[in-house]
Amino acid sequence: MLIDDVTIRVAAGHGGKGAIAFNKNMMALGPAGGSGGKGGSVWAEGVSDLSALGQFRYKKEIAAEDGQEGRGQFRDGHDGKDLVINVPVGTIAHNLTTGEDAEIAHTGPDARVLLAKGGNGGKGNFLFRSSRNTSPKRSQPGLPGESFTFRLELKFIADVGFVGLPNVGKSSLLNELTQAKSKVANYAFTTLEPHLGAYYGLILADIPGLIEGSSKGKGLGTKFLRHIERTKVLFHCISAESNSPIGDYRTIRKELGAYHSALLKKPEHLFLTKADTLSPAELKKKLTALKRIDPHVIPVSILDDASIAAVKKILGSLGGGA
Repeated sequence: MLIDDVTIRVAAGHGGKGAIAFNKNMMALGPAGGSGGKGGSVWAEGVSDLSALGQFRYKKEIAAEDGQEGRGQFRDGHDGKDLVINVPVGTIAHNLTTGEDAEIAHTGPDARVLLAKGGNGGKGNFLFRSSRNTSPKRSQPGLPGESFTFRLELKFIADVGFVGLPNVGKSSLLNELTQAKSKVANYAFTTLEPHLGAYYGLILADIPGLIEGSSKGKGLGTKFLRHIERTKVLFHCISAESNSPIGDYRTIRKELGAYHSALLKKPEHLFLTKADTLSPAELKKKLTALKRIDPHVIPVSILDDASIAAVKKILGSLGGGA
């Protein structure tokens, strides 16, 4: 099961306290207490593994190391180790404590996002010496590290999003184009989680089927609508087996607009899928109806190489090509 929305508690390490100590070497006097080490910070680093949030399914509290206490003979405590958590690229870290959001948009250490900063270590008494006080008996405690509650929300960054009602052939089309091996069956809600495939540099996302009321939580609800937000282009699939292709089209467009009006402004290509299930006369009738909405609607069947070639031509125009 894909975990794409999880809430965790993140705690950075506390700084170590400074030491109060005096020089033990013969003929040497004065304060010798070392300072405490800095607490470790917590960072988020983007990875290409979409299942990375699964590590937080049961582990809800994440903490970095505390800094070590200072010691005598001028020995400072070691800094606590930073903790780096891997999250999928496209994850939004919502800080529920402060209300701030941060996006993990790239992979690699250079693109890490700081979630919680470690506390500074306290000064040892060596640093409090002065001409007026040559034997200070004063030190500082370490400062506490930051602690926040985060909601980690994955939103796919894909070039093309496949949308449509359940069981309209989106998964079959994705499999044919990319060898993604999405689950395919003849019943509603076969796809219960988004699937991705790559087509010559383009990322294609099969979004689980939407139904009327999805924008209000019905069916699979808004859980997957958010994954459409970042796609650049929509491939809208309507089944040739539908009794009302235009009604199906309007249902999906209504739900997209109800969730976020910006989705209606994305470039869209309309496909009448499972075209092989109709007679030529029935297919022509349904295509004629859909051309009132989009004169460039394309009939598609995974059994018809010519229709798949037409889809690949569109992908080529978007930057995907051998």
